[in-house]
Amino acid sequence: MGPLVPPSPVPPTRSPVIAIEGLGKRYPTGRRGGHRDEVVALDSLTIDVQPGEIYGFLGPNGAGKSTAIRILLGFLHPSSGRARVLGHDVVRDGLRIRARTGYLPAGIDLYDTMTGADLLDYLARLYGQPTPLRASLTDRLELAAADLRRPVRDYSRGMRQKVGIIQALQHDPELAILDEPTEGLDPLMQHAFYAILEERRQAGRSVFFSSHVLSEVERVCDRVAIIRGGRLVAASSVEQLLARRRRHVELRTDGDVPDLRGVPGLSVTEVRPGLLRAELEGDVGPLLAAIAGWPVRDLLIEPARLEEAFLELYSPDAPATLPGGPPDPRAGAR
Repeated sequence: MGPLVPPSPVPPTRSPVIAIEGLGKRYPTGRRGGHRDEVVALDSLTIDVQPGEIYGFLGPNGAGKSTAIRILLGFLHPSSGRARVLGHDVVRDGLRIRARTGYLPAGIDLYDTMTGADLLDYLARLYGQPTPLRASLTDRLELAAADLRRPVRDYSRGMRQKVGIIQALQHDPELAILDEPTEGLDPLMQHAFYAILEERRQAGRSVFFSSHVLSEVERVCDRVAIIRGGRLVAASSVEQLLARRRRHVELRTDGDVPDLRGVPGLSVTEVRPGLLRAELEGDVGPLLAAIAGWPVRDLLIEPARLEEAFLELYSPDAPATLPGGPPDPRAGAR
């Protein structure tokens, strides 16, 4: 199975492929007491996605992710703010944006009476682009020619998802917007998909990636934005976001435990003979230096995980934004 090789490289540019500034979307719900009630789906969202970047877009159901994606594709108009995709305004240039992007919606619904091949042909005509990557994608995702001759109604959930991925990438788009792309894929196909994404990155293409599988976001994304209730609560590189997360530390000794109260970023939660438990934020170097030469029998420092950072941001007492002020959407840009 050969790698994906785009027919031509993307010219280097400093302009973001997605630039969102103060984007808001409100839906009227009626009038009460002379005032119009509204539901706020997005509130002052500001982020950017750079060329050759895989950008994660995270949030629970109802956070505003789908609304933002529909605005980027020109399916919805914002109530405030502005956004540009590949240099095009999302309000005026929706057709041009959709011709230059690839889109995989969550829970994609396919025409069941068409064969897989006919469906891919039909969707390629909607994009108005040739499909130089179709053969390689079908090979990498193990969708055989015989499968493509079958009607879609006979496809399993995983096969439908493969068709969805192929239709989004077969025309080699400069930007792919993928919503829950590994839904229904088995682990082998997930790994094949991750390899495809990496090759897209190396070719200078960009991916806007929304997923509830936080382990895969941590694995493939350069930066992430996390929204809650339509508002941006974090935007940074994955490494920076993980560095903020408090990790559990457990230290076991054959006798007394060291006094670690002065270690930067360490909060001791339990001390008893032979055992110390603590929470660590930031660099582990000062902790390791403090216990150097001590008779340590066992040391556990849990690795930081995006899932824990995400849950911390969504806890009931989480701040509206990360400490230190509003997040910088360009933090950690490549």
